[in-house]
Amino acid sequence: MNDQKQKGHAPALKRRGRGCLPWLGAGLAVLLALMLVGYIYEPVAEAADAKAYPPPGQMVDVGGYRLHINCTGEGSPTVVIESGWGDFSAAWGWVQPEVAKTTRVCTYDRAGMGWSESSTQPRTAREFAKELHTLLEKANEPGPYVLVGHSMGGYTVRVYAHDYPEEVAGLVLIDPQNLSTEDSTTFNPAPKPGKTSLTVLLARIGLARLLAGPLGSIQNLPEGDKQAYTAKTVTPRSTQTLLDEGRGMSEGAAQARGVTTLGALPLIVLSRGKDMDAESAASQARYLQLSTDSQHLIADQSGHRIMIEQPEAAVAAIVKMVELVRQAANK
Repeated sequence: MNDQKQKGHAPALKRRGRGCLPWLGAGLAVLLALMLVGYIYEPVAEAADAKAYPPPGQMVDVGGYRLHINCTGEGSPTVVIESGWGDFSAAWGWVQPEVAKTTRVCTYDRAGMGWSESSTQPRTAREFAKELHTLLEKANEPGPYVLVGHSMGGYTVRVYAHDYPEEVAGLVLIDPQNLSTEDSTTFNPAPKPGKTSLTVLLARIGLARLLAGPLGSIQNLPEGDKQAYTAKTVTPRSTQTLLDEGRGMSEGAAQARGVTTLGALPLIVLSRGKDMDAESAASQARYLQLSTDSQHLIADQSGHRIMIEQPEAAVAAIVKMVELVRQAANK
């Protein structure tokens, strides 16, 4: 009897399976259609954004590709800001105008980020420092510089200060990358950019653009900077560069670790006041040992992204360093 029931069920199950196939096929067709629409729409949206949000600064050829640099204000020393991983010049929309009231200040976009064109070179601290050095030279922005590095940008300015010491008058590290990353004795050499991933493919069909708002990509920035920031971070190029920089971070950390002292170069470390665990606090303190002339400031109302969450603290630290450099020059 049971065998007969099972034999009776088998055709029914087959019929149900066959009945589901049209629905699965229709669903797949709809998904592919949506992906095609997104693939077509993404470059159209990027072209519209390019018109709506032109680069606020100048595009400078640094050897086969152009980088974007935006300098405002007057005076010396010139402040040069290096953004953290995944950030670019628009992230400093609260800070740059205030610093420009005191001295000249430049923000820029690393290759592949913001308005800058991509590079085929590995995305590591020493390569960033080299590109920045060439950019400042080609843009006719002479030193001395007060270098400001946020998060991963701390690696770059640390290497820059070592490789081009005659150009650097002071250093401000804004919640620099945890030194525990640098404590590792091994690293994988950074590959050349361009290894595509699923994340980049999703950006190419417009999904990153679609999810920018719900996922919180829109930052608390001044109007104009906010829209430009979002427009530039959802592109496939930006997504690819984010991944490339992540792959190069270990080697960049090793390069920064090789800089064990900056002598008496004036140094300010500005740390976040929120969510600071013991390991991170120890890391921030170790940065102070890079110079015999260092001081530690705290942004007590901010998390990691001080330039957005508590920009007045970032401005105060930068301006303080500018004043210290001017005082030393007048002695």
